[in-house]
Amino acid sequence: MLQDNKVEELEDFEIPSGTRPYVIMVVGVNGVGKTTTIGKLAYHFKKAGKKVYLGAADTFRAAAVEQLDIWSERVGVEIVKQKMGADPASVAYDTLSSAVANNADVVIVDTAGRLHNKVNLMNELTKIKNVMKKVVPDAPHEVLLVLDGSTGQNAYNQAKEFSKATEITALAITKLDGTAKGGVVIGISDQLQIPVKYIGIGEGLEDLQIFRKREFVDSLFGD
Repeated sequence: MLQDNKVEELEDFEIPSGTRPYVIMVVGVNGVGKTTTIGKLAYHFKKAGKKVYLGAADTFRAAAVEQLDIWSERVGVEIVKQKMGADPASVAYDTLSSAVANNADVVIVDTAGRLHNKVNLMNELTKIKNVMKKVVPDAPHEVLLVLDGSTGQNAYNQAKEFSKATEITALAITKLDGTAKGGVVIGISDQLQIPVKYIGIGEGLEDLQIFRKREFVDSLFGD
């Protein structure tokens, strides 16, 4: 089932050559580990020698901006933010403009985890995408949906809803540090035909890993 996704596995935290800056828009409901995943991604890209910019476009929650700010300091990457309640699309625009002006390699933009209905969510994400295109015409290059692997069926429902709201190109599944949580990865990947790109297996900076199908399946069955 995992092989069906005809997606080449990444060797490492890399970006396609010739795409600068490579823009990743991150979506997902609050509480799934979205901001933490962004922080860890930034860490891995920086470690791979990339210049990274973060965009704090989840302006609905003060905590989201603060949390991303803490991650940017911890990892040592630039962050573009505005005050709480600012227009998320305007934050995204500023982030990409700064990234282009400063020759960044990777831009990771956080977005609001939940708006009160799907139409609002759809409009918001579409607006952010359109504004990005004004700066980088083919952005975003990746729309990464973060899901909490420990929520089982609920994670699948979230994935379905977000797929209706925007075109998801990859998944990051967090909180896979316990047992019996892995099945959801296979279900979502198979049902939605979206490849799983990253998995989170703990709290540490190194605990975001590239998803490797064969290793994952082996780990499900143990020795």
